[in-house]
Formats: sequence, structure tokens, C-alpha cells
Amino acid sequence: MLNQTAGQTISDETRQRVLQAVAELDYRPNRTAQGFRRGRSSTIGFVSHDADFGEFVASAIKGAHEACIRQGNLLLLVNTGGSNAQAAQLVVELLDRQADALIFAAVGTRSVVLPEAARKVPVVLLNCFAPHDPAPAILPDEVRGGWEATQALLDLGHRDIAYLTGKPSQWATKARLRGFRDALRGAGRDPREHTVLSGNYHADSGYELVRELLRRKRLPTAIMCGNDRMAVGALLGLLEAGIRVPDDVSVMGYDDQFQLAAEIRPALSTVRLPYDAMGRLAAEQLAGGAPAAPTARTLVHCPLVLRDSTAPPARGRAGA
Repeated sequence: MLNQTAGQTISDETRQRVLQAVAELDYRPNRTAQGFRRGRSSTIGFVSHDADFGEFVASAIKGAHEACIRQGNLLLLVNTGGSNAQAAQLVVELLDRQADALIFAAVGTRSVVLPEAARKVPVVLLNCFAPHDPAPAILPDEVRGGWEATQALLDLGHRDIAYLTGKPSQWATKARLRGFRDALRGAGRDPREHTVLSGNYHADSGYELVRELLRRKRLPTAIMCGNDRMAVGALLGLLEAGIRVPDDVSVMGYDDQFQLAAEIRPALSTVRLPYDAMGRLAAEQLAGGAPAAPTARTLVHCPLVLRDSTAPPARGRAGA
């Protein structure tokens, strides 16, 4: 009767008395009992498979939470500390609490071991993938991101572009480098003629790699960096050497790290990792109880953000 189901033979007077009593007693429906009746708890578990809830995980959680609120679902968060054993235990505990579905997330796109228990409910891998496993995954389109960043520099007139990459073994590094080379080839450039130096995604490597570039005879007109932290290190190295950005050299970052890229001077041109959109998409895919594409990898666009650190090359410095 509290649901006011059509077809019930209850008088309006009786219904009004019951509803008045409900209001006076501040009655709340038992969601657990309702979940048992419907076979659903309206709860999605979010498993962060990292040492802590970092900035990017927070963005993904925010996107997933917003989607869950719209869908009438509750998002229940746990963190594994990067431990596979802890991940397996926490997944079991989420299922014991009747979670309808799971989002299994990682920072730094990589392969993961999906706990066996996770296969008992619909699951979406977020920013990670399980090799030889049909679980659907939502990933940033890093190849396109690397391509768009490079193309933006080419469109500005740069022909001598160096790339200071992140860790060579990482999935994102390989994908972004592929996009860099694809854009160069599309412009009729030979990627082998462009300097590529490997770093570690930290500011110190951006600084040291720029110092290595400065020791060479010819400084490029534009420098792409593996992420925003490396770009900050590169900016510091250039500043110390009296190199002006973007007047002498343009600098492009990657990530659009909150309160970093937009607030340094010059404000950093970069590519945004769309973790909020990815988290939202994961929750939306699970809203109906199962992902729309149960075995696919979904690539989410990484938008280009142009700010003050990039500009056309100085006259006569565009390169060959």
C-alpha cells in the first residue's frame, strides 16, 4: 500500500490515514528487504586497485557517483592498496553486501588480475584490462591523445618536435608514442628524425631530459612531455637556461592534472585524461545490471586543452 500500487481495494480515507502515520513516525523503507524481493540492492561496488585514492581515481569516483545518483544507485568504495589478495577479499565482502555490479579501477593504465569472485556479477574494468579475459574495459584513447597533441603543434607550424616520454614499458607511453609517430607520418615527416628520450613521469626526469636537449647542438622548437609533471620539470630546466616558453620553445604536457597545468606560468597546454567521463560511463553501463558491450574495450576521447605554453615557432625556426 505504501507504494500506492494500482488496483488495490483500499479506500482513499484509509490510505491517507496510513500515509499520515508514516510521516509522523518518520518511516523509511527497508532497502535491504526490498533488495531481497527484487533480487537487486541498487548498489555498485567501486574497487580502487591502487595504494591510495589519488587525484585521478577521485575524478573517476566523482563521475561514477554522479551517474549512480541519477540512477538511484549507491556507490560503495573500497581500496585494495594494490594487493591482489586484498582485492579478492574486498570483492567477496562487496558481494556479501549484495552489490549488484562492480567497477574495478586502476591508476596508470595497465593489466590487472581480476578476482574470480568478481565474475559472479556484471563488472567493468576502468582504466585497466585483464589479458585473456572477456571482462569489458573502459580505457582512455591514448593513441588519439598523442596524435592530437602532436597535430596541434604541427598545425602551429612546428616541424622540429622532441618527445620526452614517460616510462617506456607502460601501456600509456607506448600508445601516446604511437599517436606521436602517426601524426608525424601523416604530415609527411619521418619519426626517426625526431628526438625521443625516455623519462619516468616525474618532474625530475623532465628537468634532466631538457638539460640533455640543451647539451645538443640544436634545440627543437617544440617539446612534448609524457605528463604534466615532466612538463613542469622541463619548464624549470628551460627557465634556468634563459629559454622563453613559448617564445623560443613550445611545451606540451599530458593529463591536465588538477591545480597544476592551469595554474603554473605559462599555463600548460596539455591533453586531459577523461577519468570523470570514464567513471560516469562505467556506472551507466552497469545501470541495467550488465554492460551494453560485455566483452569490448571502450576508448574514451582525451580532449586537447590549449593554453599559453604553445605558440607558433619564432620566425625562421619552424624547422625543415
